[in-house]
Amino acid sequence: MRIHRLEISAFGPFAGTEEIDFDRLSAHGLFLLNGPTGAGKTSVLDAICYALYGSVPGARQDGKRLRSDHADPAAEPRVTCEFTARGRRFEVSRTPAWDKPSARGRNGFTTQQAKTLLRERVAGAWVEKSGRNDEAGAEITALLGMDREQFTRVVLLPQGDFAAFLRSKASDRLELLQKLFGTERFEAVERELAVQAAGATREVADLEGRLDLLVERARAEATALEVDPDAAPESAGGPGLLSWLEAAALERAAALAGDAEACEAQRRGCTERLEAELAREGRRVKLAAALRRRADAEAAAPGLTSAGAALDLHRRAELLGGQLKAVTAAEALFARAEGAMDLASAGVREAASCSSELAGMERGAVVEHGSVDVAAELSRLRALAAVIGERLADEDRLGGLQARAAGLALRRQELIRAGDDHADRLLSLRTDLEALRAALQPLEQLAGESVLRTKEAAAADELVDVVRRYGIAAAGCAAVTDRHLKGREHHQELRRQWLDVREERLSNAAAELASRLEDGAPCPVCGSPEHPEPVPAGDTVLGLAEKEERAKERSEAAERALSALETELSEARQLVAVLASQGGDTDPAEAEEAARAAREAAAEAAAAVADLAASRSRQEELAERIDATEQVRVDMLSQLAQTESALTEIEGQSAALESSLEALRAGHASLGLRSDAVGQVVSILEQADAARSQLDQAAERLADARSELDRALPEAGFASAAEARQALLPGAEAARLESAVKAGRDEEIRLEELFASEELVVAAKEQAAMEHDSGSAVTAADLDLLRTEAEQAARAAKDVELAAGMARQSVTTLGRLRAEYQELAESGREPRERADVLKGLAEAARGSGDNSYRMSLNAYVLAARLEQVAIAASERLVAMSDGRYTLQHSDARAARNAKSGLGLEVVDEWTGRRRDTSTLSGGESFMASLSLALGLADVVQQEAGGVDIETLFVDEGFGSLDEQALEQVMDALEGLRDGGRVVGLVSHVGEMKQRIGSQLQVVKQRNGSTVHIVDALVTV
Repeated sequence: MRIHRLEISAFGPFAGTEEIDFDRLSAHGLFLLNGPTGAGKTSVLDAICYALYGSVPGARQDGKRLRSDHADPAAEPRVTCEFTARGRRFEVSRTPAWDKPSARGRNGFTTQQAKTLLRERVAGAWVEKSGRNDEAGAEITALLGMDREQFTRVVLLPQGDFAAFLRSKASDRLELLQKLFGTERFEAVERELAVQAAGATREVADLEGRLDLLVERARAEATALEVDPDAAPESAGGPGLLSWLEAAALERAAALAGDAEACEAQRRGCTERLEAELAREGRRVKLAAALRRRADAEAAAPGLTSAGAALDLHRRAELLGGQLKAVTAAEALFARAEGAMDLASAGVREAASCSSELAGMERGAVVEHGSVDVAAELSRLRALAAVIGERLADEDRLGGLQARAAGLALRRQELIRAGDDHADRLLSLRTDLEALRAALQPLEQLAGESVLRTKEAAAADELVDVVRRYGIAAAGCAAVTDRHLKGREHHQELRRQWLDVREERLSNAAAELASRLEDGAPCPVCGSPEHPEPVPAGDTVLGLAEKEERAKERSEAAERALSALETELSEARQLVAVLASQGGDTDPAEAEEAARAAREAAAEAAAAVADLAASRSRQEELAERIDATEQVRVDMLSQLAQTESALTEIEGQSAALESSLEALRAGHASLGLRSDAVGQVVSILEQADAARSQLDQAAERLADARSELDRALPEAGFASAAEARQALLPGAEAARLESAVKAGRDEEIRLEELFASEELVVAAKEQAAMEHDSGSAVTAADLDLLRTEAEQAARAAKDVELAAGMARQSVTTLGRLRAEYQELAESGREPRERADVLKGLAEAARGSGDNSYRMSLNAYVLAARLEQVAIAASERLVAMSDGRYTLQHSDARAARNAKSGLGLEVVDEWTGRRRDTSTLSGGESFMASLSLALGLADVVQQEAGGVDIETLFVDEGFGSLDEQALEQVMDALEGLRDGGRVVGLVSHVGEMKQRIGSQLQVVKQRNGSTVHIVDALVTV
């Protein structure tokens, strides 16, 4: 990669636009980058790094502020770098995020986002490749074959870091080497091996736990069988113990099985004896119960005979039951009919004396002549009731017509009054509408100007606010300007004082250095322990350094304060300019007066708008009310005409209907009342007629029932009806007697069958034999004793059988556990071997275990890289040290069991001995660290894919070299130019300025730094 051109605008200390032609600088292959402290030499390297990777190296990136504080507030920061990589030419331009002044932005600024533009030169023209930050960065990284960290170590050689790297302990070199070579993957391998080893160890531990669990389960099974696991042979391990326990359990199960057979035989004998005695006792009890039943049946026989005779008479009397009941029912019905006839006759007589409807009926006609006169009167009254019922609807219609006539008369009066009211209201509404129309025209003209007057008032108020803010901003800007002038003068004075003290101290630097020399101590410049002619120090030499430091701190503090004031002044001026452009310089009194007049005019127009809207709404409301009132008045006149016509028609219909109904009422207030009176008389006559019919029927029925009973009595064997009724029994008593007789007969049959059964026959024989032998029956105590013996034998047999079953199950379980143990132990052989291998690998990769050098895998890889770096560095150190020194990697084991592998030693070819790098002098350390940096750059370049690095920058450190060493170092650096490589040196050493004709000078000024290219012929 070769850099051709760099353009810097408003970046870092560079306020303007600075362009650096690296092709011109590299004409001699070696150029010098110099300038005073703080001028911006490092910022040039930062600009290159930012253009390529979008960030600056190291801690400077954390500051976030890349835009120059010296630049104009509106100047855009930008870095453009033109370079060649892999035979292709590119140009990349980057702009960091910055705050651009804006009148509408927050606090007067608008944040501009970072921008990137990557172009490639193709066929003589620039072709855009990407405009995205991330995309362009990824493409540049791929082109260069390096990320930012590798670029800053390979192209921008940090010599100071490598001086510390050279003198550091072996363990401290790990961090830098790991960043450069990216060996994190080997650390990941170490972690992965540790994780796998831990997982394999956990798997083996889990396997051992499962095996131990199987053994414990087997011991528990054996203990439950009263087999002592501790009695096993001491030499029996896991499988042997399980086999021994299985054999012992099998022996115990066989013993328990024999005990179970013996207990079962004893149980069967006890059970058989108990069942035989229980059967004999049951037959004896059944025989005794049967004898008692037969005795009870013999005692109840006479009563059953008497019950049978009474039941026979009852059954013969039941044959006459229908006739007896018929006579009794007929007599009761006749008595009720006579009573009903007496009540009906009394009702007819009372109605004849009181009702005008029976006025033509002779007194006592119903009693003397039966029902003939009642039937004729009933026929007449029923016909009259039918006529009255048909005319009841006419009477209801007459009432409705009369009610409608009264309502229509009332409605006619209401319509007449309402028509007069609406006529008066309509006249009043029309008068109000004419007056409102006359007042609308002036309001419409004033309301039309409302929008314009409102905008004018808002603009006038805004102008007043702008004028007020302009006054405040102008006063603030004047105050800031005054403070800025005073701050700048104060800063210039303090800076002048600091530069004066610095110049004085530099002129006395030799005396200050001489004042710190001690006899026997090496000189920090030449390293000699002898000091033959030190420069005498003045009285104030020792205090100049402290004085300079204090002056510098005061100057820097004043500079920071001035920078803050400049920012504040810029913001204040910008605010004043923005407000002035908005009319803020208008006279405040004129602005206030114009605003007041505009507000009054706007208020007047707004009031007119409100009044106009209200008036138009009132106009519409009046028009709607007039239309509604006229419509209502027309409707009422129409309704009045309809009402009068209907009233005349209804009055005529009512008069005709009233004359036709008057004769039919017969003096009653209404047809309904006369209908009720006729209905009451009809009901009384109907009751009398029904009572006479019922009395005749009851007499006939009674005669028929008595005749039927008289014919049936002789056939049933009874002399009279009274005798038959006496023989009848109540239903419950008859049922009881019949049930008792039937039960007695059934009991006789059952007793015969019972005494003929085989069981009672055997019982009778057993009782006869016992009486013949004078023996006694088995007692309850004997049965309880047999029952207890049988239960005890059954429980014992059950317990022993259960124990034998559990023993058989335990034998099966122990066999299964032994098989599982063997299978699990066999399957665990491979995990154990794998765990041992992984554990050994993890420990070796971690630097422990059999790793005698205590080197981790990561350290081992870095040690190989460090060995390559030492070889590459030695090639340059040999030239710089006139063949005396070389660097050599050391993997010697560190003391106190510390980690090893990253040791670095220097070999002195003059003595042939190796020694620690910390024993080198100042100049020798510089040469060694520079060689180490260059060697590391070569190795990292190879690691990055063999990318050609045609432009290098080497940082400070040349001041520690004497003339001869400087000559040798320069020769070595010039050797870097071979093959077209360009090397830029960053140095303050005066002799370097004389030796190197091509230079890039950074000049520091009060308003920002600038760059100039100086060569042997022309100064630009």
